[in-house]
Amino acid sequence: MQNVNWIALIVFALLFGFITWLGFAAAHWRRGDLNLLNEWGLGGRRFGTLITWFLIGGDLYTAYTFIAVPALAFGAGAVAFFAVPYTILIYPILLVVFPRLWSVCHKHGYITAADFVIGRFGNRWLALAIAVTGIVATMPYIALQLVGLEVVIGGLGLGGEGWLGEVSLIIAFIILAAFTYSSGLRAPAAIAIVKDILIYITALAACIVIPIEVGGFGKIFAAIPAQKLLLAVPHGQSTGAYSGYATLALGSALALFLYPHSITGILSASGRGAVRRNAALLPAYSFMLGLLTLLGLMAFALDIDKLPEFADGFKAFKSNFAVPALLLHTFPSWFVGVAFAAIGIGALVPAAIMSIAAANLFTRNIYREFFHRDASDKQESQMAKWMSLIVKFGALIFILLLPSQYAIQLQLLGGIWIIQTLPAVLIGAYTRWLNPWAQLVGWAAGIVSGTWMAAAMNFSATFPLQLGGWTFPGYSALYSLLLNLIVAVVLTPLFNQVSKPAQDQTAPADYQP
Repeated sequence: MQNVNWIALIVFALLFGFITWLGFAAAHWRRGDLNLLNEWGLGGRRFGTLITWFLIGGDLYTAYTFIAVPALAFGAGAVAFFAVPYTILIYPILLVVFPRLWSVCHKHGYITAADFVIGRFGNRWLALAIAVTGIVATMPYIALQLVGLEVVIGGLGLGGEGWLGEVSLIIAFIILAAFTYSSGLRAPAAIAIVKDILIYITALAACIVIPIEVGGFGKIFAAIPAQKLLLAVPHGQSTGAYSGYATLALGSALALFLYPHSITGILSASGRGAVRRNAALLPAYSFMLGLLTLLGLMAFALDIDKLPEFADGFKAFKSNFAVPALLLHTFPSWFVGVAFAAIGIGALVPAAIMSIAAANLFTRNIYREFFHRDASDKQESQMAKWMSLIVKFGALIFILLLPSQYAIQLQLLGGIWIIQTLPAVLIGAYTRWLNPWAQLVGWAAGIVSGTWMAAAMNFSATFPLQLGGWTFPGYSALYSLLLNLIVAVVLTPLFNQVSKPAQDQTAPADYQP
């Protein structure tokens, strides 16, 4: 790796020190009893429109987004832009469905999606499936945030693959674990404000300065290889990249707000009005994501693979080093420190929320439901705090001991797995017609088929579905969800004949303002 960039490192350390203080100070912000899981894990449900906007934005647009989306654009070209329409598609879903979910969860004190499922369908095993799926799908997501942090540490010259890089990563993990344990969801909510401001400054500065340096956007687009400028045109009896692009966008949109950390951010809002307003305001992050994707294309104009900054980091991080190399080449060291701090803090915020969300699921829907029904509020919150540490520790061990490619593959599987909870959570917000046992069988069918599709394609996101002599490459998560729904719909009348569904704890009025 290159020599230590001391100016960038000092700026990075100062900003990291500030958010560390902010993370601990957040325990006293909108003070509540942190011995209650509702206060520790959901911030007391007191975050207004603006804080919710920063929190959900900081939750969804992560350090790995900043690193991986431009890297995909640099490596694969136009297909990387599927991330932009998919983040636009999710907000109508947020506007229509999640105010209903917020209302019923607020009415009954539900903290997790699995809480809602057991209240709605009265089936603890279906709720257990939802909880386990959420925890397992979240773990590699946390690990990927540490991958993003690892890339930044390497860019500062601290030896991403050596012991110095590992020590730096461990120190960052300890800071994350400490302020999450101490302050709960208040910590990432406060830090998200700083993170998002820094991310916007970095993205806007890069999209202004780099085009000026290379002679304008015309030269940037002219430098992109023709085969990467547009999606490949389908040949023969195949929809080719077109169906792959469309299903990736749609499937990703359906899955994103099913992740536990997304639902945690939504349920922490102070009212359904805050959720609805955020559905209108959050597309601003889609604009930022488009700017970040453009950075990958700017790498072509600068011949980034020939720059010494890229060569230094490529051996360790491959194309994931494209953005750090761009920043190192283009900006003075002090601004590199700001930009790298934005990415580094962008790892801590979602990792904190993800670990809290996973801890909430374990505590409410596994520990309390199956092992300690009489747990006091304090015991419940204490278990969640310890579980948040265990989740982060597991992600850290994963990154330190295993190749990062495994985390990427598991995160792909995580998207396939989490979308299988859609019938119980999203459809369940409108109807309980689907029998819970039928849903459980459909969930299993979706998990198995989606995992098989991904493994059969060597963990590629798309699977070539053969129908009537035509080939439809598409997102494995979406295909497996269709199978899940078909199985649940077909089996529902049969299971209803065998057993009467449990009583619904919710009422139609609970879903309304």
